[in-house]
Amino acid sequence: MKKKVLLIAALFTAGLSFAQDGLTSKKGVPILPEAGDWSIGFDASSLLKYGGNMLNGNTNNSLAPMGDVNANTVYGKKFIDANTAYRGMLRLGFGTSGIDTLVNKTGTTTDEKVTDEKNSSSFNITIGGGKEYRRGKGRLQGVYGPMAMISLGTSSTENVYGNDYSADNPGTGRVTETSAGSTFGLAIGAFGGVEYFFAPKMSLGAEIQWTIALNSTGTGESTSEAWTGTAVESTTTEMAGSSSFGFDTRPNANITLNFHF
Repeated sequence: MKKKVLLIAALFTAGLSFAQDGLTSKKGVPILPEAGDWSIGFDASSLLKYGGNMLNGNTNNSLAPMGDVNANTVYGKKFIDANTAYRGMLRLGFGTSGIDTLVNKTGTTTDEKVTDEKNSSSFNITIGGGKEYRRGKGRLQGVYGPMAMISLGTSSTENVYGNDYSADNPGTGRVTETSAGSTFGLAIGAFGGVEYFFAPKMSLGAEIQWTIALNSTGTGESTSEAWTGTAVESTTTEMAGSSSFGFDTRPNANITLNFHF
């Protein structure tokens, strides 16, 4: 928290170098957004950590990886006028990972090794939109309005074993593949927050959402194999889905950095 305060203070001090009359810079560039402007923004938490660590001399000043939903989300706006804008958000993610584990090879008396492999993949997309209203005549602007989001996602895992089941290596069962049910999410509600313009058409903002949210996960499948005494037999079972519904508040983004043009 201290690191973020230091960096925000530095940005605020820099912003004071611009003329306040008419809210334009010394070169006459408007500081606040105008009709027809576009805006793009992203989560600035890792950037503030980096800057804060530089200010206090901390050696742990690497840019932190963005690992949460909001950090991987891009925000955009189209201003109808100085106080009204249409806004959208998009998160499109696809990831794969693999873990290899060395195990002893069965049926031998040596230290020969084979590899067990675990490969995972996932896909998710979140799309949202809303209408933004603004209040305030200075650099500090209040923002609020209605919003809605929809999300879809899938994930799966495959296990490949270095030691096959056989008469020399019988086994009662192990999972070879899982496929989670597709997830669906829908949120409808409102947002509110603040945005501070520390330079012409550049701002830091923070928001809270109030939403009615529905989340659902469909049925999935799990495949396992076992040694029957004469052969390897595969069995596929269904995994139950789940659903939830609720009304709550949650941080939309800790701090966002926004550029208007």
